[in-house]
Amino acid sequence: MNLNMTFFGQMITFIVLIWFTMKFIWPPLNKAIEERQQKIAEGLAAAEQSQKNLAQAQQSVDAELRTARTKANEIIEQAHQRANQIIDQAKNDAIAEANRQKSAAEAEIAAASNRAREELRKQVSTLAVTGAEKLLKREIDANAHKALLDELAAQL
Repeated sequence: MNLNMTFFGQMITFIVLIWFTMKFIWPPLNKAIEERQQKIAEGLAAAEQSQKNLAQAQQSVDAELRTARTKANEIIEQAHQRANQIIDQAKNDAIAEANRQKSAAEAEIAAASNRAREELRKQVSTLAVTGAEKLLKREIDANAHKALLDELAAQL
């Protein structure tokens, strides 16, 4: 094998190239790679933290929804109870009004019945007086015999 100067020149050039690359090119490349790895690691950590925060937020939202549903159900139940109370109150008011109207109607019927009896008594007393007048063939003065007529009306 014949080693000549070209080979040694190439070897020296190659060594200088390796030294230059190791001294000036390799450290910035290595630094850029490390910075990129660090950014990726930070991004993954942030993503993992975001996942945890999202899970916590979802749990919080679920808890709030459960609470809201419970409160909504309570409000609905209270509304149903209040509606039932209003219905019961309306029924009681309607019954009381019906009883009041019934009492008023009964009182009016009783008053009308009493008026009819009084009217009937007056008619009967008038008929009795007329009949007695015909029997006696004389006229009886109603004003003069008012006590007699009142007694007759009381007996009827």
